[in-house]
Amino acid sequence: MTVRERLMEEEKVRLDSKAALACRSRGRLREEAPCPYRTDYQRDRDRIIHCNSFRRLKHKTQVFLSPLGDHYRTRLTHTLEVSQIARTIARALRLNEDLTEAISMGHDLGHTPFGHAGERALNEITPFGYKHYLQSVRVVHCLERDGAGLNLTYEVKNGIACHSADLIASTLEGRIVKISDKVAYINHDIEDAIRAGVLTEADLPWDAVYVLGRKKSERLTTIIASIVENSGDDISMAPEVYRAHRILQDFMFDSVYTNPVAKGEEGKAEGIVKRLYEHYCKRPEKLPAFYGEIARKDGVERAVCDYISGMTDQYAVGLFKELYVPKSWTL
Repeated sequence: MTVRERLMEEEKVRLDSKAALACRSRGRLREEAPCPYRTDYQRDRDRIIHCNSFRRLKHKTQVFLSPLGDHYRTRLTHTLEVSQIARTIARALRLNEDLTEAISMGHDLGHTPFGHAGERALNEITPFGYKHYLQSVRVVHCLERDGAGLNLTYEVKNGIACHSADLIASTLEGRIVKISDKVAYINHDIEDAIRAGVLTEADLPWDAVYVLGRKKSERLTTIIASIVENSGDDISMAPEVYRAHRILQDFMFDSVYTNPVAKGEEGKAEGIVKRLYEHYCKRPEKLPAFYGEIARKDGVERAVCDYISGMTDQYAVGLFKELYVPKSWTL
């Protein structure tokens, strides 16, 4: 028996009957020889962590555009916090922690530069629209590895695709990631907003913090405990905890996500994305060779969208300057 086979047998004994066992995966689009040491879900997690798109997350905006402080979240640190929360819940519920981690690590690979500002710009200007969760699937399916894709299992791709909007993942592990994503960003964005001077702890709605707690650690403990105690055939919180969480979420949308201090530069960011998109749609021959091949196969708009959505904040700004800001003469 290989290590992988032993791990799969242990899952049958250790995990709940509702868990997505690696031995019952719907598999990959392209069959591969199994790894002797890792289950398919562990292998998917490793492929995501080692891919280029994952590394670029460290230079992509979470909430604050290009923050100068060392302690503000980026899209990468957000991803790690989602993974930690989701794995804690999965372990407590005896669900598949490896699958949960793989989905967590891959859920935001399709995010644009400048966070949701970049997503809004591409959604507005592209003829097919833009949703980062669908682009995340496209990244792992056909953009990574020079177009070969990561060939992930169905369950991981389904969890990535369904982590946002009104979509519901086919596994409980995918549903854990969806709820963990919201819990993570609401609470770490509060911390970043307080650090930035946009909020103070006293500003938080009392009817939410009374139930959840005033400190981030208290709120996370309350929410995670509620999910563990109230989940069964689905992943859910107690009604009063869910209500308090929604109050906090609505407060953040009103006070931070539309706040001119936090979001005052987003119009410029959207302008950069739109100008780059228009530039390359008119000049597809200027695209890098990889995206030029996508243009020939899937159309210019699709290729330009893929190119821009994969950029980091710094790369997009630098490219914009190169194309539109005059260089100084050196005498």
